Amino acid sequence: MTPRDASDAGGGRWSDLDRPPLNVAALRRGLVREGGLWTGVDVVQRTGSTNSDLVAAAGAGRAGEGAVLVAEEQTTGRGRLDRRWTAPPRSGLFFSVLLTPGEVPVARWGWLPLLTGVAVATGLSRAAGVDTALKWPNDLLVTVGGEERKAGGILAERAGRADESAVVVGVGINVSLRAEELPVPQAGSLALAGAVSTDRDTLLRSVLRSLEEWYGRWREAGGDPAESGLQETYAAGCATLGRTVRAELPGDRSIVGEAVAVDGDGRLVIATEEGVQEPVGAGDIVHLRPV
Repeated sequence: MTPRDASDAGGGRWSDLDRPPLNVAALRRGLVREGGLWTGVDVVQRTGSTNSDLVAAAGAGRAGEGAVLVAEEQTTGRGRLDRRWTAPPRSGLFFSVLLTPGEVPVARWGWLPLLTGVAVATGLSRAAGVDTALKWPNDLLVTVGGEERKAGGILAERAGRADESAVVVGVGINVSLRAEELPVPQAGSLALAGAVSTDRDTLLRSVLRSLEEWYGRWREAGGDPAESGLQETYAAGCATLGRTVRAELPGDRSIVGEAVAVDGDGRLVIATEEGVQEPVGAGDIVHLRPV
């Protein structure tokens, strides 16, 4: 992996005055410290997917825990179910981190996307002044014009060499996206949600510091979501709980009911009209409007 400083980009450093490039030197000074989680921060001008790049680097032994890869533009960014995630250059934060929670049982690694969601929401609240809700399992929601809009997403993938298992967690956040730039009407951005700051350097530092804090707490608890406070905090910020939802499951099956809890394994528990509480570990969740 031989990333270039985003300031070397073609088209000029200030091709969009409202969207200055990230300051990689300042990010490294603010995030990489002895004894801290983050061991390196690289910024590339353009790539297909930061997740794919970091997974490949981990597999080749060229990246270790705490590596952070940020792209000013992603051309083939992916969400869950291989959905595309694209946005104009420098209009958002698109980054991936490499984590190796070896002391945590693998059965608890499913909490990492939810942990990341809590960390991102906390970091954005501090730095942008925007209330960010979490849609299970990995969407970041903001309110625009009284409507709930998706402004970001999280994708976790297994990575690493055969002798060292790791997880790459990717995050995409729409920061300064304008209304006419939204990929779909249901999308949103921090700017459209009334953020007090859209300085991406400040936002990224806040999010990564929050992620370091939550990841450390979770690891110290051996990945126990209750002991670390993660399960309670996630539930408090989860917009899915208490809602009527439709879960579209593998095998063309779906269930409708009220989302009543997130269990100890990070699964969404749905209470159906038949009186059954069914835990959902994977699937597409649709928030249904009240009748």
